[in-house]
Amino acid sequence: QVQLVESGGGLVQAGGSLRLSCAASGFIFSINAMGWYRQAPGKQRELVASITSGGSTDYADSVKGRFTISRDNANNTVYLQMNSLKPEDTGVYYCNTKWKLRTYWGQGTQVSVSS
Repeated sequence: QVQLVESGGGLVQAGGSLRLSCAASGFIFSINAMGWYRQAPGKQRELVASITSGGSTDYADSVKGRFTISRDNANNTVYLQMNSLKPEDTGVYYCNTKWKLRTYWGQGTQVSVSS
């Protein structure tokens, strides 16, 4: 079955960096688009970044120039490099994919940015 396991979250001061990882299994990773979402307390889950199977990327306006999504098809892993973090980046970050008409989510990893 499809599994997505995130790691790399933590507490960091404003201006700091974190790199999130999402290890994927149970589907053909190399042909699938992947995404990172986040959910701040009291807010709806929002798309942060996405990457196609060919490596094309897209970002939310709020993170452009600060976050970078990448993928390692050899290791079935997608990454989110987050630089110049701001307190408003705080939230639970989820890995996401769609496979055979179903949407899958990881368990999430907490990112907390202190001012």
